[in-house]
Order: sequence, then structure tokens, then C-alpha cells
Amino acid sequence: MNDLICKLSRVINAPIDKVFDAWLDPQLLARFMLPMPGMPQPKTEVDGRVGGRFTIHMDVGEKIIPHSGTYLELDRPNRLVFSWESPFSTDGSTVTLEFTAQDKAKTRLELTHVRFIDEETRDNHEIGWGNILAALDDLS
Repeated sequence: MNDLICKLSRVINAPIDKVFDAWLDPQLLARFMLPMPGMPQPKTEVDGRVGGRFTIHMDVGEKIIPHSGTYLELDRPNRLVFSWESPFSTDGSTVTLEFTAQDKAKTRLELTHVRFIDEETRDNHEIGWGNILAALDDLS
């Protein structure tokens, strides 16, 4: 089932540069990388360059769940691509973010996450990414 895809799109009420940069700022990333409402902010580390890595330690109840990846593409402010590594991912899992300015104060963000273990994992990620994009919009 590695060919499964999760696609989401959302208009974020912030300028394109601000939305793009939020994904590479560890303090801002911690404020919106919340796949479930009410979660505590995760611990984040970011080396925001092609070949650099990020780490996100999500506090989920009694567990700390590590997520990490490598930045594969950075085309500021248009496109960001990174690998996605977690206990729930499979080899070759990647996330592509495409940013399009709607006007000076709004940005359309299209998220495409590919390669999942199974449909349930894909569906869970779709919910999680939806909550993350909503939290990102709330930052603006």
C-alpha cells in the first residue's frame, strides 16, 4: 500500500514568506505541529537547509513519539520537500508543501504526503495534517 497519498489544501491568513518560514523556525514549528487539539507543544530542532534535518518529539499522553526527516528541497517561498520518518511511516515517505500567494495577506498551502504503511495510517495522517494546518492558520 506504499502508493497511498494524503493531499490537503488550506488558505492560511498570512503572507507567503511568513507561512513558508514558519516551517523552518523551531519555535513557530512547535506552536503549530499539533496533530491533535490540546496537545502540549513538541520539542523541535531544525537545520533548515537542503540536507539538513529536523526532529519533532511529540508528547502523546504517556508517550514521546519521535518524528524526523531530511530537507530535500527548499525553494523559498514556493516549495518545501522533506522526508518523513516516524514509528508510523515507511521508507520513502515524503511531504511536499507548495505555497501560492493569494494576495499580500493570504497563502494557499498544498500539502502532499506520500507512502504510507496502510490506509488507516494514511487516514490518521490526513486528520493530523488537517489539525496542523488549522493550528498554523491560528498563528497568523
